[in-house]
Amino acid sequence: MLPTNRGRPQQRPPPRSWSFSEMVDFSDPKRRPRHLSKLVMAALLTAMCVLMLTQPPCHRRPAPSVFSIHQPGVTHVLVTGGAGYIGSHAALRLLKDSFRVTIVDNLSRGNIGAIKVLQNLFPEPGRLQFIQADLGDPKAVNRIFAENAFDAVMHFAAVAYVGESTLEPLRYYHNITANTLVVLEAMATHNVKTLIYSSTCATYGEPEKMPITEETPQFPINPYGKAKKMAEDIILDFSKSKKADMAVMILRYFNVIGSDPEGRLGEAPRPELREHGRISGACFDAALGIIPGLKVRLTIAVCCAILLSERSIFWLLFF
Repeated sequence: MLPTNRGRPQQRPPPRSWSFSEMVDFSDPKRRPRHLSKLVMAALLTAMCVLMLTQPPCHRRPAPSVFSIHQPGVTHVLVTGGAGYIGSHAALRLLKDSFRVTIVDNLSRGNIGAIKVLQNLFPEPGRLQFIQADLGDPKAVNRIFAENAFDAVMHFAAVAYVGESTLEPLRYYHNITANTLVVLEAMATHNVKTLIYSSTCATYGEPEKMPITEETPQFPINPYGKAKKMAEDIILDFSKSKKADMAVMILRYFNVIGSDPEGRLGEAPRPELREHGRISGACFDAALGIIPGLKVRLTIAVCCAILLSERSIFWLLFF
């Protein structure tokens, strides 16, 4: 006979809850150390993973770069304002002469197109790097010097319109004089001994005698010229100190105009700044018919010898 209780639901035993102490029997002295060591190891690995994931990127050690190493036979030059008109041409010549170049520019007046041209011309690793930064930020400047092994500095970065300086004098003193002081302090901290400073003929003011020579007194008459003259004085005072032991060259330009002979670089003045009297802006306006014509009274060619080291001299010709 078959069982008569087939249709009755079978009673299942109630589910049993397991406690952690029952799953891991710590009462067994042989098993206790093994389980404890596994728990401690898991906790340590978890803590390490959390720490690595929450660590800011700036605190992670970057891979070594050739720009951070002093390499025999290679001169590494920092070009501030290298996206600007004169700075980009100087960077081009440096790269053509096999220098290693780092350009720092905040692009407030510089042209990113000039950077792209240089990057396309010199794509080889270790030749050129661009850092967008403001020289008015001492921490950023110091970090740039700490992460790169510079042999020399060419300081071009500056606002550079006489008319604008009379409207915004404080901006010019900050941008030119104060920022130059930041660069000098970083050079002193990181033992960079060679500086080429881009100044201006505006430091001469209105001289009584022409032509202007190195002996012509400097009496600037506008905030732009005064800010540059102050920066010159700071540089010369510091270079003469025993602690500095610096090689310094100051360049004063007279109406720089023109472009790379092969047409790769040139000046791209912002339309809103043409009213401040740049010669190139007047040329563009005459060519476009905005003004009826342009009279040129004098053409000046300034040929500047730039000393980067005892063995390295190159020439920049500006028309």
